[in-house]
This record gives sequence, structure tokens and C-alpha cells, in this order.
Amino acid sequence: MKYWKYYLVALLVILVDQLSKWAVHTYMQPGMPGEIPLIGDWLKLHYTLNPGMAFGVELPPPYGKVLLTSFRIVAVGFIIYLIKKYWRLGAASGLLACGGLILGGAIGNLIDSIFYGVVYDNAPFNAPTPWLHGQVIDMIYVDIYEGFLPESWPLVGGMHLSLWPIFNIADSAIFVGVVLILIFQGKFFAEHTHEAHPVQPIHRDPAEASEVV
Repeated sequence: MKYWKYYLVALLVILVDQLSKWAVHTYMQPGMPGEIPLIGDWLKLHYTLNPGMAFGVELPPPYGKVLLTSFRIVAVGFIIYLIKKYWRLGAASGLLACGGLILGGAIGNLIDSIFYGVVYDNAPFNAPTPWLHGQVIDMIYVDIYEGFLPESWPLVGGMHLSLWPIFNIADSAIFVGVVLILIFQGKFFAEHTHEAHPVQPIHRDPAEASEVV
């Protein structure tokens, strides 16, 4: 049952994520009036609502949100299964911990989608029901760049570019988990292969050895 410790990683992410969202909803004003600078104008706390997926991408109403929430439920179940499966196969603890981060982040945003339309009354005005239509609370605002690209640049010169992702703790956990898997995949899966399929030593029959000599 040692695989449960990786589910505890997910639980920690969920607790921190939900606490941060509660604090933002309770103590901050939405939008620019409630912004709190952390590092100049580059990093801020900014209360905003995300009705869809990453970068605000939405599926068509009225049931697109229900489909998205249903997909998230299936994805969470699949990740839970994978953590247990790879633990049984002797996967690297680092890989399983990353799985815990991803699982916690997925559940954190799933809670928003299922319950926030009722708990925080933030479902879109055209939602057929507040259940399963909650909007995800985002608050970490990284203001990287906004402006026009130099005219001298080929193809994209003169185009307006906005790079200002706004995300939450759950998104951060998913991002960190995925990035760590990509960076350390050689180590993670090498350990997995070694544990799951250890190389067996070759034992020669003494009689065969004497024949060769």
C-alpha cells in the first residue's frame, strides 16, 4: 500500500489550491481593482475567472462545459489507475511523485468545475445549471510582454503580441509535474525498466565450460 503516499502528494496540492482560491475569492476584488503586485508589474495576484480550459478555451454551450467536466473526471480516474499500476511495476519514485502533482492539479480544477457554480455562484449567466458549470479561479498573473513586434522582424513584424498567462496552484502543479517528467524521463524510465525487468545473471554449467576448454 506504499503507493498511497503519492496520493497524499495529490491531496497536499488540492488543499493548497483550494485554500488559495478561497482566500482570493474572500479577500480580493476581481480584475484590476484588486490586483496585488508581488514583483513589480511582472508578477501579480489578479482575481479572474476561467470558464473553460487552459487559456480560456471553451467548448460550445450549453453542454460544452458538462463534456469538459466529464472528461476531467475520466482523466482523474485514469491518472489514479496509472499511479497504482506503475508503482506495482516498480516505477521510479520521482515519476510517481510527478503523477501525484498532476493528479492533484487535475482534481483541484475539477472541484472548481463541479462545485463553484453553487458554492461561489460563479457559473456563466447562460449556464443551464450551476452544477458542473463552475468557473475556475485563477490568480497568478505573469505579465511577460504586451506590445507590437518590431517591423523589421520577418513574417511577424508589426503584429501585436500579448504574453500574460494567468493561472492557479492546480495549473502550476500540472505544469511542474509534466515538465519534470520530460526533463528526467531518461532517468525515470531507466529506473522503471531496471526494476520491472532486472537482468538475470548467466550461470554456465561447469560441464559445458570444461568442454569448451
